[in-house]
Amino acid sequence: MALGGNNEAASFAMISASSPDENDQPAAFAAGTLALTVSAADAAALAQYRQDCRAARFMPAQSPGWIEAWVRHSPAECVVARLSDGGQHVLSLALEIAAHGPLRIARFIGDRHANGNFPATALTFDHTLAPRALAALVEGLRQQRPDIDLLALERQVHEAGGLRNPLAAWPNRPSPNVALAVDLDGGFDAVLERASGKRKRKQYRAQARKLEAAGGYRRRRAASRAETDAMLDAFFAMKRQRFAKMGIHDVFGPEAVQQAFRTLFGDAAQDARPAFVMHGLEVAGRLRAVTGSSRTGDRLICEFSSITEDELSDISPGSFLFFENIEEACGEGLAVYDFSVGDEYYKRLWCDLETIQFDTFVPLTAKGHLLAVARAGIAGAKRHINNSPRLWNAAKWLRRKLAFLRS
Repeated sequence: MALGGNNEAASFAMISASSPDENDQPAAFAAGTLALTVSAADAAALAQYRQDCRAARFMPAQSPGWIEAWVRHSPAECVVARLSDGGQHVLSLALEIAAHGPLRIARFIGDRHANGNFPATALTFDHTLAPRALAALVEGLRQQRPDIDLLALERQVHEAGGLRNPLAAWPNRPSPNVALAVDLDGGFDAVLERASGKRKRKQYRAQARKLEAAGGYRRRRAASRAETDAMLDAFFAMKRQRFAKMGIHDVFGPEAVQQAFRTLFGDAAQDARPAFVMHGLEVAGRLRAVTGSSRTGDRLICEFSSITEDELSDISPGSFLFFENIEEACGEGLAVYDFSVGDEYYKRLWCDLETIQFDTFVPLTAKGHLLAVARAGIAGAKRHINNSPRLWNAAKWLRRKLAFLRS
């Protein structure tokens, strides 16, 4: 549920706070041995964040590489809120500050591109500390950043690597969209056995023959900045065309978004075991399907994917690439192939793991209370539509109709 009202605020058992020292740069809020420091995401803060992450659990969209790439290109103000206990790192939130009309929202860096979120949390985090820690976090933000009206932390996972998400101690609500994944236990043969394997292998062989006849194919992984740029060029063009056809706003369109992904995947491609990796299916010398993925622990997460809308679309180059991506993940001994957020038919053909992520809306001002209620209501309406096939089909039809009328 959204946080709001005196009763809900009281449930946090807020602890008294000392006033920040105006001579400290940056100012720090302290409560007992807990201290919150909110810093601009400059070189020093990012170096501290990277150091803290060496002994912390986090998900890809909270990794140092992701944060540094987005901070470098984002037009939004970015900050790092670092909570410590007796000088030891407890929890860090890397946030971007966005305008919402006259109000200001703090959210995970990357906004809608950040999924499966989990804040950078010390491996030694004591969950009995969670209520006090989160109270200190809220009061510290209120004191140091009174201009922020709402803390909107969406699409969070409940646990990462066996560590529970400390932000789940706040009241929260299910995210509108389900996250789907494939259990890779037993290897690729076992995965296929659980997912209509005979039909999938037959389809794969038929696709391979057609792709060979169309000029030959090869699947490749981007191994340099030039190759990631080429795959991203193709991907952005695919998405632009596909979103226009569907009547969807192109979230990959802004230059800042494109440059952030170029930095992220380009930097990672130079590592021996990249945390972010791109794969492409090339047919007759042209990229026809592209995926961008992240690695965390024993999980490969497909962050985004797309295909060309051309004469080869009927061969389903996207499903062909997913087949090979999942087979490779099994060969590497990974435990899960994660399709990330979004309920799509092509994902359901593979997936046997379903996760409901959660959203937290924490008001920091009186105006923020109203915005929290509104955001929670919108999220609830989306979830209701997504869970109703009739309403979802009607929404997609209306979206396509509006796109046609605008064209």
